[in-house]
Amino acid sequence: MNEPKRILSGMRSTNPRLHIGNYEGALRNWVQLQEEGYQMFCMVADWHALTTMYENAAEISANAREVAKDYIAAGIDPKRSPVFIQSHVKEHAELHLLFSMITPLGWLERTPTYKEKQQDIGSAEREPYGLLGYPVLQTSDILLYKPYGVPVGRDQAPHLEIGNDIGQRFNRLYGADVFPVYKYMIPDDETRARLPGLDVDAEGKLRKMSKSYDNCIYLSDTEDETAEKIKRAYTTPTKIKKTDPGIPEGCAVCQYLKLYSPTWETQWQEDRDGVRGCMQNKKELTEAINEYFRPMRERRKAIDDVTIEEILLDGADRAREVAAATLAEVRAAMGLR
Repeated sequence: MNEPKRILSGMRSTNPRLHIGNYEGALRNWVQLQEEGYQMFCMVADWHALTTMYENAAEISANAREVAKDYIAAGIDPKRSPVFIQSHVKEHAELHLLFSMITPLGWLERTPTYKEKQQDIGSAEREPYGLLGYPVLQTSDILLYKPYGVPVGRDQAPHLEIGNDIGQRFNRLYGADVFPVYKYMIPDDETRARLPGLDVDAEGKLRKMSKSYDNCIYLSDTEDETAEKIKRAYTTPTKIKKTDPGIPEGCAVCQYLKLYSPTWETQWQEDRDGVRGCMQNKKELTEAINEYFRPMRERRKAIDDVTIEEILLDGADRAREVAAATLAEVRAAMGLR
C-alpha cells in the first residue's frame, strides 16, 4: 500500500486570530487536501513571526495557540494531520543553520518577500538578519518533510522557488539525492484567495483583508460582531438610493455574496438594476456568513487550553519523527558526525 503524499504548510503567529481571508486563501484548501487523502503537516510558524515581532516576542507564543485552534475549527483533523508549533521541532533550526552555509547571498537579496518587508520596516538599522534569512528558514520548514507539494497562491509561487533551488544545490554539493523537487499546489479557484477587506484604499480600490487595516471578519467573531462589521462595510459610493444602479465588482459586500450566497448572481443583477439596496445586501450577507461559519465557531469554542496543548504536543512528536530522519540523512551526506 502506497504511503499518502505529504504536504507541508503553515502560517505565522503574528496575530492571535485568523480572519476569513486566511481561511479562503489557505485553510479551506488545506482541509480539501486533507479530505483528498494527502498527509497534511500544519505548522504554526512562531519563529517566522519574530522577523517583525521580535520586540513583542511574548505575544507570539500565546498567538500560536490561538492560530492552532483556528486550524482545527476550520476542519483540520489533528489525528490525521499533525498540528504543531515550529519552535517545538528544533530540527527546523539546525537545518536552517546548515542551509545558511550553502545559500548564496544574492539569492536572498533578490527574493520578493525580502524587498517587501524591507519597505515595511523602513530603516536599515532596524532590519534584522532573520528578515534576509527568512527564505532559508522557510526552505528548512518545507524540506524537512520532503513534501510532494506546498499549497500556495499563484502570486506566492516565486517566493518558494528558492526552496527548490537550495535543495537541489545541496544535492549537487554533496553528491546525494536527499531532497526531491516539490510542487507548487495552486488552487483552481483563486477568486477566493483574493478576498478583499471591508474597506477601500485612498484611491477608492478594495484593499486586501488585514488586521493592520482593521477591515477583517475573524473566524472567531461572534455573529453580532460579524453583523456590526458588515453594517459598516464598503458598497458602491454612487448608490445612494435603492433605485440607483450598483457596481457589484467594486462593492465589498457583493464580493462576499459571490462566495457565500447561492443566489449571488441574482443578487448582483438586482444590485446593478437598482432593484435592491445596500442594506438588503448587507442583511443577506450577514445571514449567509453567520450560517456558513457557525459550525467552525462552535468547534472553536469547544477547544480548551488543555486540549490544544495535548494536540500540539502530539503534533510536534509526529513532526519530529519525520524531521529527525531527514536531518540524519543531511548529516550523513555532509559527513557530519
